[in-house]
Amino acid sequence: MKEKSRLEVPVSRYESLAGRLDYIEESLGILGEEGGEVFFKELYAEINSLKKDIEDIELQNLLSGELDRNNAIVTIHPGAGGTESQDWAQMLMRMYLRWAEIRGYQAQIVDLQPGDEAGIKGATITFGGEYAYGYLVAEAGVHRLVRISPYDANKRRHTSFAAVIVYPEIEEDINIEVREEDLKIDTYRASGAGGQHVNKTSSAVRITHLPTGIIVACQNERSQHKNKAVAMKILKARLFDLELKAKEKRLEDIAGDKKGIAWGSQIRSYVLQPYRLVKDHRTGIEAGDVDSVLDGGIDVFIKEYLKHRIKERKEAE
Repeated sequence: MKEKSRLEVPVSRYESLAGRLDYIEESLGILGEEGGEVFFKELYAEINSLKKDIEDIELQNLLSGELDRNNAIVTIHPGAGGTESQDWAQMLMRMYLRWAEIRGYQAQIVDLQPGDEAGIKGATITFGGEYAYGYLVAEAGVHRLVRISPYDANKRRHTSFAAVIVYPEIEEDINIEVREEDLKIDTYRASGAGGQHVNKTSSAVRITHLPTGIIVACQNERSQHKNKAVAMKILKARLFDLELKAKEKRLEDIAGDKKGIAWGSQIRSYVLQPYRLVKDHRTGIEAGDVDSVLDGGIDVFIKEYLKHRIKERKEAE
């Protein structure tokens, strides 16, 4: 039934778009009739709406991976640089939250470590919505910011880095074995806003997976039980991702493919000084409206990355 539903969605969307196109083509004849110009604005708006929906479907057609339809788990870590990088990490977090709002996705901050002066030391966010992982995997990597520092009294230009890591949320029917004896579970008081309950009880949960050293935490829920359940879901996603990467590495070794993406390589630069420009270094796509990008307008970069990824796969084949 799940497979049937997955196949029905694109078919029904296509049929809906085809029906709207027929309506527009039939309605164009009205413009030539007497008084038909009053329908111009309505048809113009409908054409633009149809164009946007077609672009969305084209984007989804680029998402053919097994896990692309899944929800996503995103972690953000600031690089070296103290307050500067921590502030940049918070700016990225806001950018993704705004992007989710624009797309109608459910975004929830499950773990947040505030910075000492400003910004964040780290954050984990879950994104719920169709193709959330397929879209957000395009954001995985190191993001670079260049600006005049608001924290520098001498108004010097600073470069900051932050890393974005993206995992697919694992469906319940995928079996990831996690042994109880491999876990170290700690509880602590949640930080930040949350009312008296959060401040007075040790409801936050931190889980350490001893064999791999993976550490996950959740402090967003009000009960320790719910925080543990969310943390376990994140742990399973990370273990699954680890296994996927191990399989990919074995395939690369067999094929002799030595090409890889280093952890320190930046995928995108956001320059606020001495000029204003956002550039994706993987695709070469640039955008001059930096404010719009930082306010969640990243679909242009995601779409070009997905096209670029498919092109690379075809060349490799």
